[in-house]
Amino acid sequence: MLKRTFSLIIALAVWAIAVTAAAQGLRVLYIGDSITDGGWGRSGGMPTPSDKRNQKDMNHIYGHSFMMLCAAQYEAEYPDKNYSFYNRGIGGNTLEDLAARWRTDAIDLNPDVVSILIGANDVQKYLNTKKKNPEAVFDIDAWSELYCSLIDSLKEQNSNIKLILCTPFVAKSGKIGKEPVFEERTKLTRLLAQHTRSIAEKYDAVVVEFDTLFESLTASQPKETYWIWDGIHPTPAGHAKMAQLWRKTVRLENL
Repeated sequence: MLKRTFSLIIALAVWAIAVTAAAQGLRVLYIGDSITDGGWGRSGGMPTPSDKRNQKDMNHIYGHSFMMLCAAQYEAEYPDKNYSFYNRGIGGNTLEDLAARWRTDAIDLNPDVVSILIGANDVQKYLNTKKKNPEAVFDIDAWSELYCSLIDSLKEQNSNIKLILCTPFVAKSGKIGKEPVFEERTKLTRLLAQHTRSIAEKYDAVVVEFDTLFESLTASQPKETYWIWDGIHPTPAGHAKMAQLWRKTVRLENL
């Protein structure tokens, strides 16, 4: 009798935990640079730290990037799933900048799903360095190792975490498309995208291929700046296409 009672208590506890988790819904984090940022929390277009942004103003809580479009659609279509979405993109960030704020902007949020888009500013930082030092070389191995260390820290906290790695991209448009180092920028961006795919394979993560998306879109467009206006930052139409691809690839509603 005592054994049966104990078994029943255990079963009820497991059920209660499952119900509570379902009621809370998935905690979904998008983190990266300005492409994710989109001015969330009334940043005013500045690389404002997360704790200095307005996190109570629901008109601006998600910003205006692809992240906002994804979150808004999921919340509208699946109100019963009770998702919690977090935008932690900060303009100008490199992978090293993500690492510096990883504890507060990733680990401490205890996410179930993490979407990472990073790389554009790593390329820019390298190109800036090379202007001063033509012999400079981008350390792709160190970049990949740092990326992996961030993922490892997430998995240490939650072994079942769902990882979404987005490939960086560039387009021959606006001022970026006209710069003398555009070909070098493109080559390095593609290298980072390739390594992002390799890292995703290592961790069995989902890859959202934004680079392939924009290569296809910019091959045929009404005007040079239709999808990406300055070579790096998507237009509203570009963000809409990103959100469509993210949702089609990830299928968050099935997790």
